[in-house]
Amino acid sequence: MRTTDPQEIKRAVTHLSWHPDGNRKLAVAYSCLDFQRAPVGMSSDSYIWDLENPNKPELALKPSSPLVTLEFNPKDSHVLLGGCYNGQIACWDTRKGSLVAELSTIEFSHRDPVYGTIWLQSKTGTECFSASTDGQVMWWDIRKMSEPTEVVIMDITKKEQLENALGAISLEFESTLPTKFMVGTEQGIIISCNRKAKTSAEKIVCTFPGHHGPIYALQRNPFYPKNFLTVGDWTARIWSEDSRESSIMWTKYHMAYLTDAAWSPTRPAVFFTTKMDGTLDIWDFVFKQCDPALSLKVCDEALFCLRVQDNGCLIACGSQLGTTTLLEVSPGLSTLQRNEKNVASSMFERETRREKILEARHREMRLKEKAATKSRGRPGSGGGRGSSGGRKE
Repeated sequence: MRTTDPQEIKRAVTHLSWHPDGNRKLAVAYSCLDFQRAPVGMSSDSYIWDLENPNKPELALKPSSPLVTLEFNPKDSHVLLGGCYNGQIACWDTRKGSLVAELSTIEFSHRDPVYGTIWLQSKTGTECFSASTDGQVMWWDIRKMSEPTEVVIMDITKKEQLENALGAISLEFESTLPTKFMVGTEQGIIISCNRKAKTSAEKIVCTFPGHHGPIYALQRNPFYPKNFLTVGDWTARIWSEDSRESSIMWTKYHMAYLTDAAWSPTRPAVFFTTKMDGTLDIWDFVFKQCDPALSLKVCDEALFCLRVQDNGCLIACGSQLGTTTLLEVSPGLSTLQRNEKNVASSMFERETRREKILEARHREMRLKEKAATKSRGRPGSGGGRGSSGGRKE
């Protein structure tokens, strides 16, 4: 099944969100992310689609600036949260129609496009947070949108300087770890943060080296939250919080750039990736790690985003020309296999151990090199040759 952007001037699908009550509806954000190259007369509208009627959107959402992200509120499905291209945060109540119900004030909003918005699991169901390439993560309560309740600057030198901040392009929050959140940056670094730290500087806990380019996807494994998935440049990588120098597993380098990724909500070793060549890959790391278990050519243009429905059976993929394609996952790839949890868990643990051993060996080699360099520098030391150990890039 496919839906297409009803506008004449087509925009890319930049974000997808499934309706929390079943799989009948999909909210789709459309915008042009080419900096200052949006065609004249381009619409700012995004849409909610009823999948039983793919020819016409159920409701148009009319922001003042195009939406880069759009999320249904898991507690109240009438309410949606949008992150705008101009940096504002917008809220809709579908019972009140197409117009924005709440909007953050320009002077207290982000200064760049909002690439990540997430609802927090709070008692009120009104709290959320946002991330932008301006290097800020902001917390909001939609009952009072005049200004954010809190701001954290993504400055990994911990000096809280906005000019040193890394641009946030993906955001991860796992409700079972309510004090933690993670940010994937434009610069390819993953930042792990602690919301409840006493000072703003301490809120940035550690970093992971990440990718050669912007991190377009970042998601913890729903079964093993210590392990998380990232996509950037030509690879998808799986990480462990216990190993900070390198990912523990990765896909091969692809010919086409990767644009998005997500874990299966029902199978711990299965994840999905989209690529610039219009392909959706389904990976099953218990089955094989060198190649996808299944590769599907969805369309001729680039796929920009994907979203898996909570039951793991449906995937929505959004394209560069505004097409959203709905795909059904076979039971073999969506049904939990016998003993799969144990197999996946021991695979993650084994690879983490291996990575830690390698890290320790590289540290030892670096220390030997340092010692050898020092002894070469001493007068009368004869300039002995240093360790031949290779350095881990």
